[in-house]
Amino acid sequence: MIPIRNRKKTLKGTVEEMRNFAFAYVEKYAPSKQQLKTYLLKKYLKTSVPNVKKQDVTNLIDVVLSDLEKNKFINDKFYSESKAKSMIQRGSSINKIRNYLLGKGINNEFIKETVEKINDENSDQDFFSAIKLCKKKRIGPARTEDNRPLFYKKDISLLARNGFDFETSKKVMDLEKDDYLKIVNLL
Repeated sequence: MIPIRNRKKTLKGTVEEMRNFAFAYVEKYAPSKQQLKTYLLKKYLKTSVPNVKKQDVTNLIDVVLSDLEKNKFINDKFYSESKAKSMIQRGSSINKIRNYLLGKGINNEFIKETVEKINDENSDQDFFSAIKLCKKKRIGPARTEDNRPLFYKKDISLLARNGFDFETSKKVMDLEKDDYLKIVNLL
């Protein structure tokens, strides 16, 4: 029978564990800096080390994060650009993208750069995203002509819940079926 040793964890051992946890999480999920920080804090609280102050652990997490950032394992600018690009392909509005990135703890500076980049590439991005959403959800101009007036309020409210402003929503909802099909073929 092999005896079980009760080894006491030290701060140095904790740093190595945190680094390993961070590498595993980054490899699996490609998170933002804030997401990784939250994960490491939760992980520490689960496997709490006796005789260690929470402030010391927070400082250790910051050291691990700065090391990962320096070695380019995590990069909030790249994260915000890649998430924005994938959300645009799914038909999300700029407001929805901005709120999503804020929720993930991305710096306002990076969010502003990402939104400006989106607007530079396509000045009317929200319009095309709304068209994609209409196609995906089969609302607005994607509905049959006889059902459109019945579901007008419902469709416009769905667009509003997805972050589109009233002008864009109205512009999309008032599209004729032929114009809508031409735009969808271009996308």
